Parts: sequence; C-alpha cells; structure tokens
Amino acid sequence: MKKIIFFTAVTTFLFIGLTSVKAQKNTDDKIKKVLYFNPEVEPDIDEIKDPTNNAFFDAVTDNFSGRRNKMLRAEVQVSFDSIDKQTIVDYCLNNDADFAIVSKVRYFKVGFGKYVFSNQVVVSMKLFGADGNLVTETDHDTYRKNMRLLGSTTNSVKIGTEGAIKGIIKKLRKLKPTEAEL
Repeated sequence: MKKIIFFTAVTTFLFIGLTSVKAQKNTDDKIKKVLYFNPEVEPDIDEIKDPTNNAFFDAVTDNFSGRRNKMLRAEVQVSFDSIDKQTIVDYCLNNDADFAIVSKVRYFKVGFGKYVFSNQVVVSMKLFGADGNLVTETDHDTYRKNMRLLGSTTNSVKIGTEGAIKGIIKKLRKLKPTEAEL
C-alpha cells in the first residue's frame, strides 16, 4: 500500500511540474526567418565577389548557429542604395520570411592603382520587415571599430558582418524592447 501511495504522489508532483513548465513558456518563441540577399560589393569587380559572398555568409551562419532563428539565403543581389519595396515584399512572401536584410560590402581603396585594395571593409546592412518597410540600418567599419591593420580580407569581412549584425540587434532592442531578438 505504501508503494502505491508513494508512486501516486511522485506521479502527481511530476504532472504538476510539467504543467507549470508549459505555462511558463512564452507564446512569442516562434522561430523568425530572416532572408539575406547577396551583398553588393563595391568596387564592382567579379574576382572579389565570390570570396566576399563566401566570407559574408560564413559569418552570417556562424552568428545564427546560436540563435533560435532561421537564416534563408537568396542568390540575388539587390542594390543597396535603390531598394524596391515590392521586391522585398515578394521575396519575403515567396520564402515565408519575417525579415529581409540587404547588405553592402565596401572595400577601402588605397594607393593610385586600379586594383590596389586594403584589407579593411565597411559592411552596411538594412533590415526590412516582411511588409517591405525599413526597420533599421547599420554599418560596421573594421578599421575604425576594431583598428585592424593586419589580417586577411576574409577575416575583415567576417568581423564586419558580425559587427553589423550585432549593431542591428542592438538597434532593434532600442526600438522595441519587447520584440524578440533576431
């Protein structure tokens, strides 16, 4: 008889514990989908576009691995300076995305030569909602923010991308502190 009462008591406490944990779960824990377009690369040279895209998306996937959001990639380059609202709405609708990020990677030009670049970059990002409206924008300069003088260009692109993503998240927290982070 003692075993039955003990078993019933343990089962009751487990059931009460599980229901209280379910009640504490937030209903806003929905996974947000973020659509990334290929970054616009400045200067427009074909030889540096593929390595820049690879470094950019490596940094994005590394940054999203610890978050509860899903990253979607569109193999389309959207102009950073002239963004069509309807294009953003269409891509978000077709990919079932909650947000879209349009980005630009600008290399510093040093010297007088046509193809002489430094390893410093400025990564700029604009975050759009699924309705096509601009939510926030930010940029990250690897020279001014990190004082990087040495290192590879790939690492500079990764550091700039991570810094821009952190900047967007920081601005989102300031805009809507109740909104779940990206």
